[in-house]
Amino acid sequence: MTRVRRGYIARRRRTKIRLFASTFIGAHSRLTRTTTQQKMRALVSSHRDRGRQKRDFRRLWITRINAAARENGVFHSYSRLIHNLYKKQLLLNRKILVQIAISNKNCLYMISNKIIK
Repeated sequence: MTRVRRGYIARRRRTKIRLFASTFIGAHSRLTRTTTQQKMRALVSSHRDRGRQKRDFRRLWITRINAAARENGVFHSYSRLIHNLYKKQLLLNRKILVQIAISNKNCLYMISNKIIK
């Protein structure tokens, strides 16, 4: 019986996984079985943490807006500021409000005065 040369599909799949896991440490980057397990684990973590990252940034923005609003003394809390923004139909999202609060506090003060009047 003649020797059968195997195809390249399985080898191509394994090299693709190896390239993905090339930065992993130890056997996680060398052994095929552990490499595939670590790849699945990494993809699960990245999928989960994309949602978590959005949550964390929103919390950070809210904290910063609250601190800036209390520092100005115009509003006593974040919730009143956001409520009055919606009432006056000033559509500024939290990310933009934080950038305004950090870069130009006077501008945030002017916005809050415009809301009150």
